[in-house]
Amino acid sequence: MTDGTQSGRDAVVIGGGLAGITTALALADAGVRVTLLEGRPRLGGLAFSFQRGELTVDNGQHVYLRCCTAYRWFLDRIEATALAPLQNRLDVPVVDVDKPEGRRLGRLRRDALPVPLHLGRSLATYPHLSLAERAKVGRAALALKGLDLADPSLDAQSFGSWLTAHGQSARAVEALWDLVGVATLNAVAGDASLGLAAMVFKTGLLSDPGAADIGWARVPLGELHDRLARKALDSAGVRTEVRTRVTSISTDENGTWSVQVPGETLRADAVVLAVPQRETYDLLPDGALDAPEQLLAIGTAPILNVHVVYDRKVLNRPFFTALGTPVQWVFDRTDASGLRDGQYLALSQSAAQDEIDEPVAVLRERYLPELERLLPGARGAEVRDFFVTRERTATFDPAPGVGRLRPGARTRAPGLYLAGAWTATGWPATMESAVRSGVSAADAALSALGRPRPSPLFDMEEAA
Repeated sequence: MTDGTQSGRDAVVIGGGLAGITTALALADAGVRVTLLEGRPRLGGLAFSFQRGELTVDNGQHVYLRCCTAYRWFLDRIEATALAPLQNRLDVPVVDVDKPEGRRLGRLRRDALPVPLHLGRSLATYPHLSLAERAKVGRAALALKGLDLADPSLDAQSFGSWLTAHGQSARAVEALWDLVGVATLNAVAGDASLGLAAMVFKTGLLSDPGAADIGWARVPLGELHDRLARKALDSAGVRTEVRTRVTSISTDENGTWSVQVPGETLRADAVVLAVPQRETYDLLPDGALDAPEQLLAIGTAPILNVHVVYDRKVLNRPFFTALGTPVQWVFDRTDASGLRDGQYLALSQSAAQDEIDEPVAVLRERYLPELERLLPGARGAEVRDFFVTRERTATFDPAPGVGRLRPGARTRAPGLYLAGAWTATGWPATMESAVRSGVSAADAALSALGRPRPSPLFDMEEAA
C-alpha cells in the first residue's frame, strides 16, 4: 500500500459489511487513503441479495426506522435514500387468526400528536388486548420512558422480568411488546437485556412522534449495499478488494501495521477490524484487548427467512405482522425481486433457534397452511416456489449481561480499531448499529491520525 513514509494518511479496513463500508467512506472523506478488504465476492455483509432463477432475492428482510439517523446518513451518502423510503406515518397491520370469531385485524399507528399521545388512540382501540391490558401497557410505557439508559444495572436484568413486574400479561407481551421486540432485538422479552429493550422502545416509540416510522428497500439489498456502496467507495478513492481474506495483522516498533493477504502485505497507519466477533478474536494481536475472551462469550442468534412465490396476488398490502401463528412478519417482495407474474412473499422469522435447522419440507408443511389461515386469497393459489434462507449467526445474542462484553471502537494497540453491530454502540444488532460502529471507529482513527472529521458524517449525531 505504502512504505509508511507519509505517516497518518493510510488505513486498511477489514470487512465489507455496513460497518466496514461506513468506516472506509468516513476515512476517505477525511482525506485518508483507504483499502477495504472483504473475503466474500460482494459487499454488504449479512444484508445482501442473490439470484434464484428470475428472482433477485434478499437473504432476509431488513427494515429501519426514522430514528435510525446513522443508517439514513449511510443511504444518503451512497445516494440511495429514494430507493428505501420511509412510511409517511407509522402503520403496522396486525392480524390475529387465533380468535373464535376468525381473523381479526388491528393496527399499530401513530397520530400527529406529541409523545406519548401520538400512540394513544391506536392503543385505546387495539383489538388484540383487553381494556385492562391496554391501560397497563400505557403505565408500563411511561415507566419504561423513565428508565436511565446509562444505568448499567439494566443490562443485567431481563426485559421479560421487568414487564412481569410492571403488570404485563402474557397476552400483552405476545401482542405488543414481543411484536416489536422480537423483530428488533432478535429475542423474546424473557431472553433479552432490559437495557437493549429499553433503548429500542424509548428511542423508537417514546422519543419523537415519527421515530418509529418504518423504511425498507424497494429494490434488492445488493443494489444498495453492494452496487451503490461500491460506486460511492470508488468515487471516494477507496481501493476495494473482494474475495480477499486477511490471514494476519501485526505492527512493528514504529507503529506501522502490516496486513497480510494471499500474495501481498499491506502497510498502514491504522487498521479497522469490521468483522464478526469470532473473526475479530482470531485476528487480534496479543494485548489489544484486556479480556479478548469476552468476544467469544458474545453469543449469536439466528434468523430464518421463508420465501413463497404464488401464481397470483394473495396480499394487498406491503407487509403485515401476525398473532396466533408461527408467522411473524410478512413482506411483499414481488416488485423488488423482478417477478413479472404472481406474487412473492418473504416471511421474516426472528429468534428462530427452534427452526433454523428444520428441513425445507417440514417448514413447507408448517408455513403454507399458516399463510392460508392469514390470507384467504392463498387458499386457492398455486405455490410456484418455496425456499428458505438461514442466517445462523444473524445477530449477536441480546441476552442480559451482553452489554459488559461489547468492546468499544478503541483497542489497547495504537492504530487498531473495532467496528461491527456487535460492538458497544448501545443499539441491538441492526443496520443502524453497524453504521454507528463504523462512525465510532472512523472518529477514533481520525483523532489518532490527526485528521479533521468530515462534518457531514457527524450531522446525524446532532439529529439523534
